[in-house]
This record gives sequence, C-alpha cells and structure tokens, in this order.
Amino acid sequence: MTNDPDDNTNHRRARDDGFWFRRGGAAGLMSAVIDTNTLSLHWWKAVPNFGDAISPVVLAHVSGRKVVHAGVDKADIWGIGSLLQVVKRAYTAKKDLRPTVWGTGLLHAVNGTQFTKHVNIALVRGPITAALLDLEVSRFGDPGLLISDVWPQDRVPNGKIGIVPHHSRMDDPVLAALLDSDPKYQLIDPRDPAQDVCAAIAACDHVFASSLHGLIVADAYGVPNTWLAPMGQSRLKYLDYAAAVGRAMPAPIMIEDIPMIDLPKPDAALSYQAGINACKDAVYASFPKALRAGGDA
Repeated sequence: MTNDPDDNTNHRRARDDGFWFRRGGAAGLMSAVIDTNTLSLHWWKAVPNFGDAISPVVLAHVSGRKVVHAGVDKADIWGIGSLLQVVKRAYTAKKDLRPTVWGTGLLHAVNGTQFTKHVNIALVRGPITAALLDLEVSRFGDPGLLISDVWPQDRVPNGKIGIVPHHSRMDDPVLAALLDSDPKYQLIDPRDPAQDVCAAIAACDHVFASSLHGLIVADAYGVPNTWLAPMGQSRLKYLDYAAAVGRAMPAPIMIEDIPMIDLPKPDAALSYQAGINACKDAVYASFPKALRAGGDA
C-alpha cells in the first residue's frame, strides 16, 4: 500500500472522474481505463462496515468502471455479501432487468430457487450456497479476496494480535477485558474506513475475527487467522466461505479463550493458500466481459 499522499490523491481524483486503474498484461502493469458508463451495484449500507464497503472498490478494480450504489430493483450486479435472500425476494418474478450475481452468498437457507432463472449467476461465494440453490457448479469465490490486489501491502508483522469483532459486538464487556489485559491485543473496528481496516489486518501477526470479512481479508493478505464465535449470527456464511477455499474450520473459539491459543508463526504460510488462489482466479475469470469497461452492458 502506498504511503505517498500524492498517489492517494490521484487515486481519489481518478475515481471521482470515472477513471479506474486495473492490472493489465502479463507484466502486471497498471493501465488507465476510461469509461463514462457507471456500473450499478447493491451493497448493504445500513451500518458502516468495511466488509460491505470494499464491494464497490473491488468491483471498480475488476470492471474498470465507476461504481455507484443502487437499490435492490436497479442494480446491474450483486457482489460481496450474504445477500442472495434479498435477491430472491426481488426477483421471484421475472423483470426487465436481469442482474448479475458475482461471488454473492446466502445468509440462511431459502424456500424456492425459481429466482435463479431470473438473474445471471456468474459465481457464488461457496459450495453451501450452491447446494442450497441447486446449482451444479464447481468454482466459487468471494470477491473480497481481491482486496490485496486493489490495496497491496507488504507483509511486515507488527507484533499485534488483531481482534475484528462483528460490528454488533463492539461493546462486548468480555472483549473490553481482553483488550485491557495485554497491549499486544489490537481492536480493529469494522466500522472504520475500509482501507484503514484492511491495512490494520494486513499488519498483524495474527487475527481473530467474528467478522466474516475480517477472516477473508486476513486470508487475502496471508495473515494467519482464527474464527471467533459470531454470537447471534448465522454460521452458514463462514462455513460456505471456508468450504470454497478448502479451509478446515472447526467450531469457533470464544473471546475469553484467545489467550490460551497456540498461535502459528506470523510468517507461516496458510495451509489452504492453493484454495485461496483458486478462488481468486475464479472471481477474476467469472466476471462478465459485457460489464467490463468498453463492454456492451
């Protein structure tokens, strides 16, 4: 991640003008893409949450187009998030608009899969989502895994143990007690600006997260991480993602058990890195050509 303020200013200006930068060519050079046609995306905005906020950032990176927020009935595409039950409600009946589903997942099981005939499914997050929707597919992926391509950062562990709670658990007294017990524990607030959250995760020795994208972003940057119990949250989305990358994910641990966990070395390779790479490849490869800059969408 660049620390040059001029580079950041230029990136923001490019974004506002509809200029997007994406990796191009075998050498991985950055090329400017000009496209005045915006791409409409629905993402969850009810509460500030970095996992949802990175959805338009990743989409802009892959599409080369400026991305704007749209309502459930007006989005060209659905990306990061457990939003397919929302898609189901919006597209139970056929409509003139036929949006694309790209890396989206389910939050819980749904009754009926007829809606899948009214949308274009490019990719779903994981095999549990696919099975619940009767989709016979063999590739999966969460677009959040691409965030390290959008905001690259050198892996330099800082000695901190990052804690990324679900945004609904920020006031947990057990969490507060853990943070007060040792300065090595660092609270990473998922409501903070998305780029700051991603940078903080990338710098940690280890991350414990009950935020799904706390785990996904840690995977993207190669940071060892552990699933923290998502109190009051559906566990389907975590297991769906884990199955996609081939990650063994036993029961999550409780906050009070964190000090007793034997942690791997900060520079230890993730055992399921090949699965992460396969999912990243699937996310890139599945993106519709018609939605790219210069496409016919």
